Amino acid sequence: MNATRTGVFEAIKAAGPTRADSITRITTLAKLLDSAFLIPGINRRIGIDAILGLVPGIGDAVSAVLASYIIWEARQLGLPKWKIARMVGNLAIDTAIGAIPLAGDAFDFVFKSNERNLRIVLDHLKRGPVEIEGRATRLGERRL
Repeated sequence: MNATRTGVFEAIKAAGPTRADSITRITTLAKLLDSAFLIPGINRRIGIDAILGLVPGIGDAVSAVLASYIIWEARQLGLPKWKIARMVGNLAIDTAIGAIPLAGDAFDFVFKSNERNLRIVLDHLKRGPVEIEGRATRLGERRL
């Protein structure tokens, strides 16, 4: 019975979303939150994050919840804890300063935390595993 159950779970995992699907989801969400709309005349982009920030209290909370999905996906993609901490820091700065009336709205216009977090994820995935040059030997096999 356990072998059958394991086979089913392996089939679901194999047919499930791929790394490319995760990247597409977080790219779409980051662009929606930070640069979905072009402001005519000044050629600057704003997103749903800046618009939600206009609603006192609730808007910033909703924006933070949506942005935290990017961090969750990054953790699922296997980013190291220190990069996740940087992403959380970007979100915390955006949420804290964004909660200040008027100044926070101007800050959301300039500081695009979701695109910064997306860049952290894409840079990590582009580099891949780091290979160390040299040769490994066991301690017992070392020549003195």
